[in-house]
Amino acid sequence: MFSSLSLLLLLHICSLTVSSLALPFEQRGFWDFAMDGNGGDLTSVMMRDEEGSGMEEELPPDVPLCPFGCHCQLHVVQCSDLSLTVVPKEIPKDTKLLDLQNNRITELKENDFKGLANLYALSLVNNKISKVHPKAFTPLLHLKKLYFSRNLLTVVPRNLPPSLVELRIHENRIKTVPEGTFSRLGSMNCIEMGGNPIQNSGFEPGAFKGLKLNYLRISEAKLTGIPKDLPDSLHELHLDSNQIQAIELEDLKRYKHLHRLGLGHNHIRMIENGSLSYVQNLRELHLDNNRLTRVPKGLPEMKYLQVVYLHSNNISQVDVNDFCPRGFGIKRSFYNGISLYGNPVYYWEVQPATFRCVTDRLAIQFGNYKK
Repeated sequence: MFSSLSLLLLLHICSLTVSSLALPFEQRGFWDFAMDGNGGDLTSVMMRDEEGSGMEEELPPDVPLCPFGCHCQLHVVQCSDLSLTVVPKEIPKDTKLLDLQNNRITELKENDFKGLANLYALSLVNNKISKVHPKAFTPLLHLKKLYFSRNLLTVVPRNLPPSLVELRIHENRIKTVPEGTFSRLGSMNCIEMGGNPIQNSGFEPGAFKGLKLNYLRISEAKLTGIPKDLPDSLHELHLDSNQIQAIELEDLKRYKHLHRLGLGHNHIRMIENGSLSYVQNLRELHLDNNRLTRVPKGLPEMKYLQVVYLHSNNISQVDVNDFCPRGFGIKRSFYNGISLYGNPVYYWEVQPATFRCVTDRLAIQFGNYKK
């Protein structure tokens, strides 16, 4: 009797204990879902977890890698300001924009860009690159824009991608541009190579052969004259901040398609009569911060000229026919900007008819001269 009663009591106590161990409902976690449909229990899952704990987790095949420290998003890989000394590995194959500026990269090696056939733009600005392997750019079949400024290059890299449209390579140490430097670059449209210690003699004959450029800037160099062998297709030529002293008669003969010519911040004292007759399509002429003593001859005959910068020269006299042709309504395109401030000429000494072909009097920037 006692033993039967004891057994029933023990079973009753055990049933109460099992009920008290039931936990409230909780949202199932990753492992709970992992067990569904696999017939596994928690022990087997933990065993599998322990067995794989020493192995790296494998990413799905459709998830691209990203170099350590870089940011990768929507075909853009940004690896700037990381103190990198080499081009990082594991760059996603679908990258279109690769930003490597503001690092300490010293050399571009043969396989640095291997597999990056989709790359559209590459920025290497502000590194310490002085050496480029001849085949470094071979994989870049569709590269359009290459930004190579502020490095230590002494020559323009050879074998640039034929697909290239824009090259910016200013502020390096380039002194010479040999013949054939830009061969096979028939798609090139824009080159910025100012800030290099290059002289006129640094451009070998045929240096720009084959190019049909629209835009060229060689500012802040050591040019003493306008180079005569630049591409004749140019629409914009910027030679500001050089040491050019004069524009001789046939200096511009080759550049008949120019729309904009920048010659500011030079040492120009003389512009030979007839020099500007070769650039009849010119819209903007920048001659500010030079040493001219009078307005250049030939401006009235330039039918499309709209902007003339002549400020900060030594012009002491402005004649009534310096800008506009004789008579009224002859010039097809009217000026919308003439700057003459910073010259030793007073505006009240200039006849009002001098600016008869200017659209608005506010377009004339004169100001009083201060010694």
